[in-house]
Parts: sequence; structure tokens; C-alpha cells
Amino acid sequence: MKKTALILVDIQNDYFPNGRMELYETEKAAANARKLLDFYRSKDMQTFHIQHIFPSPDAPFFVEGTEGVEINEAVSPLEGEIVIQKNYPNSFRETHLLQYLQEADIEHVVICGMMSHMCIDATARAAVDLGFQCTVIEDACTSPDITVHNRTIPAIDVHDTFMAALGSLYADIKTTETYLELVQN
Repeated sequence: MKKTALILVDIQNDYFPNGRMELYETEKAAANARKLLDFYRSKDMQTFHIQHIFPSPDAPFFVEGTEGVEINEAVSPLEGEIVIQKNYPNSFRETHLLQYLQEADIEHVVICGMMSHMCIDATARAAVDLGFQCTVIEDACTSPDITVHNRTIPAIDVHDTFMAALGSLYADIKTTETYLELVQN
């Protein structure tokens, strides 16, 4: 089996109820991410927490120093787990993620977290472009409703469309249950 790392992308308070940018069913996605995190911790496997911080205090969410920018308690990093701060959707852009993965001889990344249509998509595509095998855990990710041309596209449709697109060439798309059954056997 290839050496694998878990990447938890932007599971931060502003995406949860009462946050500045609430997404669809964040608690469900975070609970599934926690199952993955628990498995990785139990096997002492490499885990990376990604934390998006907007550099401007005028940003609509993820403002440094606010409660909203903090990683949600459902997946709080333990002492010694790596937290990588980023300012862009792609978790590799202007961060040390690639360096950490290379230093750990990681060949396969498992990605979950927030904003399927933005940060999950950008990170998964970058991972593959950088030579990693990639799995996205679809029920540990979520999106918001988005609007284009005065038409609102429901979050579940946004999410499903991006999972289908990633699954066509970039990533193996699994549910939490399917993935954990596969790796536990």
C-alpha cells in the first residue's frame, strides 16, 4: 500500500451554523472528517490540517484573530499535528504542504473538508498535477448554494457536480464508510 496522508481542508468555524459563511450540512461533513482523523491517528499516519486565513481584516470571513478562523472542535489538531495556513484555495500555493509530503515520502493523499467547488477542487487537482494519487472523501466535504446569472444552484448539486468532475480523471471518490472499510481490511 502506498504511503498515505490525510489532508483536512478548511474545517473552520465560519463555515458552521452562526458563522460568517455557513455551508450545507457542515456538521455531517465534519463528523465524517473526524472518523477519518480518528482512523489516521489510531494508525499513527500523517495528518495535515489546512487553515485558510484571509490577509485583510476587511475579508468577509476567516479573519485572523476571530473565532471564525479557528479550526472547528470536531477536528481540532492535537499537539504535534501539522497545521498549514494558506491564503488561497489551493492548499499547495505558497505553503509548505508539498515539502512536508515529500519529506514524509507520501505518494497518496486523502482529502476532505470544506468548499468542494473551490478549495477541495483546487487542492485535489494540484495534488494530482504534482504527482500524488488522490482520493476525495465526498461525504466529508460540502459546499454552499452558489448563484450564477441570477440563478441559485443548490449546494448538493454544486457538491455532486464537482465530485463527478474530480472523479472523472483526478481523484478516486469514496464515502467515509467505503474508504474506511477498504483500508481496515
